[in-house]
Amino acid sequence: MLFSVLSPHRQRLWHFHGGVHLPDEKALSNFAPSVAAPLPKRLTLPLQQHIGATSQPCVAVGDQVRKGQMLAKPQGYVSAPVHAPSSGTVVAIEPRRVPHPSGLSAPCVVIETDGEDAWAELPAPVPDFERRDPGELRERIRQSGIVGMGGASFPSSVKLNPGPDQPIETLVINGAECEPYITCDDRLMRERAADIVNGIRVMLHILGTRRCLLGIEDNKPEAIAAMRHAVQQGDPAGRINLVEIPTLYPSGGEKQLIRILTGKEVPSHGIPAQVGIVCQNVGTACAVADAVLRGRPLVERYVTVTGRAIAEPRNYRARIGTPAIELIQASGGYVGELEKLVVGGPMMGFRVDTDAIPITKAANCLLALTPAESPDPGEPQPCIRCGRCAEVCPTYLLPQQLYWHARSKDLDKVQDYNLFDCIECGCCAHVCPSHIPLVQYYRYAKTESWAREREKRAAERARQRHAAREARLERLERERKAKLRKKKEAVAPKGGDDAKQAAIRAARERAAQNKAARQGDKPRKPAQASASNG
Repeated sequence: MLFSVLSPHRQRLWHFHGGVHLPDEKALSNFAPSVAAPLPKRLTLPLQQHIGATSQPCVAVGDQVRKGQMLAKPQGYVSAPVHAPSSGTVVAIEPRRVPHPSGLSAPCVVIETDGEDAWAELPAPVPDFERRDPGELRERIRQSGIVGMGGASFPSSVKLNPGPDQPIETLVINGAECEPYITCDDRLMRERAADIVNGIRVMLHILGTRRCLLGIEDNKPEAIAAMRHAVQQGDPAGRINLVEIPTLYPSGGEKQLIRILTGKEVPSHGIPAQVGIVCQNVGTACAVADAVLRGRPLVERYVTVTGRAIAEPRNYRARIGTPAIELIQASGGYVGELEKLVVGGPMMGFRVDTDAIPITKAANCLLALTPAESPDPGEPQPCIRCGRCAEVCPTYLLPQQLYWHARSKDLDKVQDYNLFDCIECGCCAHVCPSHIPLVQYYRYAKTESWAREREKRAAERARQRHAAREARLERLERERKAKLRKKKEAVAPKGGDDAKQAAIRAARERAAQNKAARQGDKPRKPAQASASNG
C-alpha cells in the first residue's frame, strides 16, 4: 500500500502489503519479571548456532574451562565463536540432538558444570568506545560471538561492516516482537532498557551514522515507557527516535519493519544495506553493550517458556546450552495434554519431538501447546484459487503459484516466482481455507534448490579440477620435450662442422657404392674339376 500515517510522536509511518491480526497470547508470560534459570548439570553447546561456517573446537575432552572462555573459533568471515556459559569440564565433543526442523544431530561441545560459575579473564571494558576505531569494536563484537538475537542468527559483526560502497543512513532497531506468545524482548526492554540504548550508541558509532529508529508494537506499553525513559537519559543528542507501530503480524520482519519506519523497499534478493539501512534486534543491542562495556561474550539470553501446556509460563535468563527440559521443569513442568512442543513462535517456529535439546543463541521461545491451542486442521483439501494467500503475503508473492510449482518439484519455476523472497511467516497458510501447509512446500523447495545449487557448485569445482589437471599434464609434457630437445642440441656438433660432417658422410656413401659396383664386375673363379675327371 502507498498511504502513510503519523505515529503518536509525529513519526511518519508506512504500511506494508498484507499481514494478519492474531491473538497475541502474551499475557501468559509477560506478567512477571524474568528470573535466572537454574545452573544445569550439563551444558550442550552446538558448534553452529549462526548462519555461516561451523566454528572449530579449540578445547579437548577433559579440559577445564571457565565461564566466558572460547570453546570454538570462527571459521571464515561469516562465522561466530562459541563460549562456555559456565565453568566446568569438557566431557564430550560429539554429535547431539539440536533444535532444528530436521531433527538431526550436530557436533556439540558438552560441559559438565562444577557449580562455581567462575568467570575466565575477560577483555577490558571499553567505556570510551566513541573514541575507538570502529574496526576494533567490530572485532570485539565478533570475538564475543554475537549474532542476531531475533531468530536469524546472522553474525552481527558482518552486518555492522557493510563496506565503503554502501554508506548507512539509518540504524533500525527491531523491538516489534510481533509473533504471538513470545515476550522475551518485551521483558528485556522493560528490564535492561539502558543497556539497549548503550548498545545502540555503540552500533551508531561503528556504522558512522547519527540516526536510529527504534520500532516497538503498540501492544507493549510498559516496554515503550521504559525505553522512552532510557532514550531520554542515555541519548541527549537525540539520535534515537522511538516509534510506536501498529500491531500487525509480521511487522517484526526485517523488510516489513524497514518499510513501516522508512517507506523504503529492500530489493528482491537484496539486503537492507543496499538502501542505506542496517537492522538489528534489541537483544543484539543489549549483547553488544555487554561485550563492549563489560567485556562479556554472549553466553546467555532471555527465553520465553509458555503455552497452556506449561504450568507456570514465564521468561528466563538462561545460559546457552541449557537443556529445554530444565526450563520447562523450572516452570512447573507440563500440565494437561501436550499436543506439540515448538521452538520459536506458533507461526515461524518449528516442532520438535524431544525436550532434551539445548537452548541456542537463536532459541527465543519454548512453546508447549495443548490440542485446543493447536487443533488438527485435518487433511488438506484441493486449492480453490480464492487468492486470500496473495492478499496477506507481506512480500508481494503469489503463494498459490509457488505451491503448484513446489508440489510438482519444478524448482526453476519456483525461483522464477521469487521463492527466496518468502520469509516463511505463515500468513498464507493461516488464512488458507483448504488448510494446505503452504510453508512446508516452500521450505521443501528451498532445501531442494540449495541442494541442487551445491551439486552444481561441486560439479563446477570438479570440472575446474579436471581442466587444471589436464593443463598441468600438458605443461609437464611440453617441459619434458623441451628438456629432451635441449639435451640433443647440447650433444650435436656446432656451427660450420655440420657441412664437413655432411661431406664425409656423402664420401663414405659414394665409396661404399663404388666398392659394391667393383665387386659386382669381377669374373668368377672356374670351378674345380671333380675327382672323377682326374
